[in-house]
Amino acid sequence: MTFPVYLWIGPVPIHPHVAFNIVAYVVGARLYGVLKRRSGDVLTPEDRWWVVAAGFVGAAVGGKLLNVVDHPTLVVASLHHLLDLAAGQSIVGALVGALIAVEVTKRLIGVTRATGDVFVIPLVVGIAIGRIGCFLSGLEDHTHGLPTDLPWAVDYGDGVPRHPAQLYEIAFLLFGLLPLLAWATRLPRRDGDLFKVFMAGYLGFRLGLEFLKPGDALAGLTAIQWVCLATLAWYARYIPAARVVRWNPDRG
Repeated sequence: MTFPVYLWIGPVPIHPHVAFNIVAYVVGARLYGVLKRRSGDVLTPEDRWWVVAAGFVGAAVGGKLLNVVDHPTLVVASLHHLLDLAAGQSIVGALVGALIAVEVTKRLIGVTRATGDVFVIPLVVGIAIGRIGCFLSGLEDHTHGLPTDLPWAVDYGDGVPRHPAQLYEIAFLLFGLLPLLAWATRLPRRDGDLFKVFMAGYLGFRLGLEFLKPGDALAGLTAIQWVCLATLAWYARYIPAARVVRWNPDRG
């Protein structure tokens, strides 16, 4: 396999990162629409527009900002390639940026109801699809792992076998986090609990995965790991108030 693995529409090559990002957005938006109708969303159209818009803006700003902080050497090297500089994003930064922007916006417009649960499944599926594009993009995507001699290591084209970190993440999302979320939906819970499970699960996984990826360390951890730790600490405040719940067969 030669990286990047371009997709072809007739004679036109499509970069895998672009192709799978588009698919991720389309599938995620479709899932969100279906789940929003099923959930009986009580937000007014105007409030929903503000919440969704805040999420998009926060994700764009947070994703770019954390990418810059986490890869300062790559940013400096890309200063003369503006397209490369604009393309880099961090999923962790996007999630945390969207979370902050949405919570601030909800306070400003007076929305007190938790609104994150309906985004959880679209996010899991969308991130997994997007990571396929990251994997097929090879070294230029900068999401690969460190060199390793494990039998499933992947040579991205430079003769160095590396951890396929993108595939680890896809496997976790589809075979770890999705089953966990499915189990959580069967438990008595409050609005917002499912989003908390998603954030804690994903950020906890990313905290560990970053040890298998190259990065610029800040006091022993990368910027992504520090953001993961800070956000997990924020969610830890809910643990003392959590109720001990048991599976209720009447819930399905």
